[in-house]
Amino acid sequence: MTNTSEQLLDIQKIRKDFPILSREINGKPLVYFDNAATSQTPTQVINCIVDYYETKNANIHRGVHSLSQIATDAYEGARETVRKHFNAEFAHEIILTAGTTHSINLVANGYASILKPEDEILVSAMEHHSNIVPWQMLCQKTGSKMKVIPMSHKGELEMDSYKELLNENTKLVFVNHVSNALGTINPIEEIIELAHGVDAKVLIDGAQAAPHLKADVQALDVDYYTVSAHKICGPTGVGMLYGKEDLLNMLPPYQGGGEMISEVTFEKTTYAGLPHKFEAGTPNISGGIAFGAALDYMNGIGFDSIAAYEMELLNYATSEIQKIDDVEIYGTTPDKKTAVLSFNIKDVHPYDIGTLLDKMGIAVRTGHHCAQPIMEFYKIPGTVRASFSFYNTKEEIDSFITALKKAKSMLI
Repeated sequence: MTNTSEQLLDIQKIRKDFPILSREINGKPLVYFDNAATSQTPTQVINCIVDYYETKNANIHRGVHSLSQIATDAYEGARETVRKHFNAEFAHEIILTAGTTHSINLVANGYASILKPEDEILVSAMEHHSNIVPWQMLCQKTGSKMKVIPMSHKGELEMDSYKELLNENTKLVFVNHVSNALGTINPIEEIIELAHGVDAKVLIDGAQAAPHLKADVQALDVDYYTVSAHKICGPTGVGMLYGKEDLLNMLPPYQGGGEMISEVTFEKTTYAGLPHKFEAGTPNISGGIAFGAALDYMNGIGFDSIAAYEMELLNYATSEIQKIDDVEIYGTTPDKKTAVLSFNIKDVHPYDIGTLLDKMGIAVRTGHHCAQPIMEFYKIPGTVRASFSFYNTKEEIDSFITALKKAKSMLI
């Protein structure tokens, strides 16, 4: 890895924005390589949350008093920031939710009254459980059939099989943009185009892609796209569902309550328009505002620079770990991945590796990563997953490799 990208990004200056990176774990400097589970939060976003509670804490959309109007403007300003980031045509196509899981369930609930028993839906073999279970529940309600797009041993979707599965009965297709377990970047442009060829709608789970690249929902012509703020330097408990205007209007409300109504009587209720139709109750106001602040922060750094630097980290970590005997990496070659390194050491359970690494201050994720079908495909109990972000360094990778070698020597 050259120093060019690190100098361009000024990594040491960026790291100062993340207070948690300076702490110690078990007496060792923290090396945080669990970014695929949740990213760390910069001071700028933390301060945004504090500022909301200190200067503008009020409920939104409902009050004529000044604080309510200020809070509403900040919240809707964040929605506009999200719209611009993902290049949605209209702000009302951005539904602010509790996160990706909430977003997917919202869509699944809507199709419960639309799908018929003869209909088919397709889901990829490398999905997170949150992009499998809601669709299984949908099929149980409607009698429709769920079919699986298979994957190869390299950790890539079998596109020829996908083409064969598509037919006039296919109504919905669900694929993650990036696999959380493997880091694979899926060919969603082709997936969307082929699905539209049979008039099927497509939902893309963008939770793992959003930290590494910017999705242009109009250029993709995607029908639904979901993300979670906590993957993108934002707070937990907030996220986004993008949907094309006509498709969102077609879906019934997901929850009933305040804010999502136009008029209520005991005889009849009429619903509000987009986006409020899907935003019942008091939302995570501070989280929504901070979501916008997190996107502003990352765009200030620049996603092209982030992607280039993270690829250097991934290439370096891959080359170094391949020097260790009995290590098997799962997933595609680095040029088709984001910054995820999923691996095992022969005859060693991933949990044991993760536990020992933690003792040495290295935070990685172990287990099935809420993607049990992938683990069943490889016939393994799980993997060790090291996932990198733009605030990580080559020196941290060196510490990780040293600790991994030590852990291996203790277990074999």
